[in-house]
Amino acid sequence: MKPSVCIVVPVYNEEEVLPAFHQRISEVMDTMPAYSWHLLLVNDGSRDASARLIDAMAASDARITVVHLSRNFGKEVAMAAGLDHADADATILIDADLQDPPELMQAFIDEWQSGYDMVYAQRLSRHGDSWFKRSTAAGFYRLIGRMSSVRIPPDTGDYRLLSRRAVLAVRQLREHHRFMKGLFAWIGYPSKAVTFHRDARAAGGSKFNFWRLWNFAIEGITSFSIVPLKLATYFGSLIALAALLRGLWVIFKTLVWSDPVPGYPSLMVTLLFLGGMQLMFIGILGEYIGRIFNETKGRPLYFIDRVTGHSDQGSASTQPPEPGEKALARTGA
Repeated sequence: MKPSVCIVVPVYNEEEVLPAFHQRISEVMDTMPAYSWHLLLVNDGSRDASARLIDAMAASDARITVVHLSRNFGKEVAMAAGLDHADADATILIDADLQDPPELMQAFIDEWQSGYDMVYAQRLSRHGDSWFKRSTAAGFYRLIGRMSSVRIPPDTGDYRLLSRRAVLAVRQLREHHRFMKGLFAWIGYPSKAVTFHRDARAAGGSKFNFWRLWNFAIEGITSFSIVPLKLATYFGSLIALAALLRGLWVIFKTLVWSDPVPGYPSLMVTLLFLGGMQLMFIGILGEYIGRIFNETKGRPLYFIDRVTGHSDQGSASTQPPEPGEKALARTGA
């Protein structure tokens, strides 16, 4: 029996690039007939013609299944939905924008067959991205690498292969504030990088603006590090110590030399500085408390609107499978 490979693709407003993506993915799958291939597209509440296009692709290609989420839940949750519904010996995550070359899958499979549970693509360069995006991305990965207790590979996106046991492990991690790159690293298991040069988008534009990238960075840091809380504690202690020493010095000068106590300008500067620092520390605490609040609700990660396609990989269920169980009940076309 052929080893099975499932390709999971989150889709959000990608109508311009989907035909080219389908053609290249099909060409890659056709070059490796020793494997049983399946393409699982997760429509993350697209507002353009993406849903219609991928349904048409599924109607014309028996290797395609489409999972339509009930609304836009975000890329991280869309990937989680894809992993929940993947049922294969190996699962590959890839974006539809063709910045990550599908041809790299052959190298992924070779490393998987040699014994690695996770094979990830590590970028040597990022063509098509602005200098600002390249520099901030590099700075973020190095910052979180220093702050997190889990080693998160730098310059690495979501493009990767996971073995069946790695997929089952990730399924058990059901937190709502998901930083998938950190979750992939957290589960452990033997991993290996495959380096490549990232291309520019084949068509369309990036869905991540500066605000989304900023929130994504905060998500990653707060999900895998408590260093900001420790820094707030240390910095607050240093400020308190400095304020105590300054107060003792003022008292000493007054008693010994009868110097007047510093007046209104110095008092206002001190109050504004300490007030600003307190608000910043409260904001850091608020980020963590907000995440605790969201997790305690116990809501499902997503809901499914419908599943289309010919393959038995699809499911009519609107609920994700229980962690560790088989992803999907088998259904007919």
